[in-house]
Amino acid sequence: MRRFFTIVATAVMIWACSSDGGNDPTDDVVVDPTPDPVSFERGPMLMNWADNIIIPSYEAFSSEMTGLQSAFDSFKSDASEANLVAFRASWLSAYKMWQRVSMFEIGPAETLGLRLNVNIYPAGSDKIDGFITSGSYDLALASNRDAKGFPALDYLINGLGDRDEDILAKFNGTEKENLIAYTGDVIADMVSLSTNVLAEWNSGYRATFVANNGASSTASVDRFINDYVFYYEKFLRAGKMGIPVGAFSENVLPQNVEAYYKADVSNELFLEGIEAVQDFFNGVHYGKNTSGESLASYLDALNTVKDGDDLKKLINDQFDLAKTKVAALEPFRNEIEDNVPPTNMLLAYDEVQRIVPLLKVDMVSAMSVSIDFVDADGD
Repeated sequence: MRRFFTIVATAVMIWACSSDGGNDPTDDVVVDPTPDPVSFERGPMLMNWADNIIIPSYEAFSSEMTGLQSAFDSFKSDASEANLVAFRASWLSAYKMWQRVSMFEIGPAETLGLRLNVNIYPAGSDKIDGFITSGSYDLALASNRDAKGFPALDYLINGLGDRDEDILAKFNGTEKENLIAYTGDVIADMVSLSTNVLAEWNSGYRATFVANNGASSTASVDRFINDYVFYYEKFLRAGKMGIPVGAFSENVLPQNVEAYYKADVSNELFLEGIEAVQDFFNGVHYGKNTSGESLASYLDALNTVKDGDDLKKLINDQFDLAKTKVAALEPFRNEIEDNVPPTNMLLAYDEVQRIVPLLKVDMVSAMSVSIDFVDADGD
């Protein structure tokens, strides 16, 4: 990212201090030049994040993983069509919940590389096939991250055949033992990672996170805002939409769609993810209609305005518009494979992209947070 927000901030200061007001304020982000002293405290926001959003979300995700393990155990005992359908439903439920915690790559999740171990796609199908045939593999190796997690399960329960009968034939065929063992190991790895992350939050990291309430590049707020913006830009906007639709290349890449083998759920996963990001922005408590101190209330305290409009409202309006455009699409894989070019998806992607500068330039400038990662996609 070209660190031009510093230039924007400087221009804003010059405009706000000018006596004749002759400069064009278009595209400027300003804080009321004569505001009351800002009394916003970061500590209560960190407590709201930890106690009402992050930890409850991890608890729900851990519960979903327990349900996934249970569904697999039933399928392991009887690889029937009914148990496959139930296993698949549990996988999708857990995958949707994953979209709620994927942005929290700080502290224990960062240390364990949770996102890298749970949702790297596209799945390495040839690698997975080789592991199943040989019965020899090490899922702890970084080189095997594309052979585990949700994408690997997508291949195993949706991609081993065109019909459920074909998939069941695999699970009841000559490689049954190795196939069941590999699937079980993938799930056990996910359960272990999610359990450990939640345990770390509950056993000490929560206190560390909340106590680090200063205003510096190493403080919890600054670090998490960077992680939050990075997640939205790189994993949600680019990973789920931009890369598959060809926004960063000359060619579309339908094979890079999330949940490629269950081709009708990629939009559902995306919408769950962007809803989670917007809920976090507004401090919405997980599973409830209540909310607390948040990035939105922080902007309110700063009285931040862009082009004469409230920045918080602009951000929420753009989230809503992006969700509406994506919800109107056919499944991502169909949009990409059936349309040349995939115009509707590209137009929806443009609305998703417009959120990036609102967060990465306007919001962080108002909060005096420095972006600590670099990109080259010209946002």
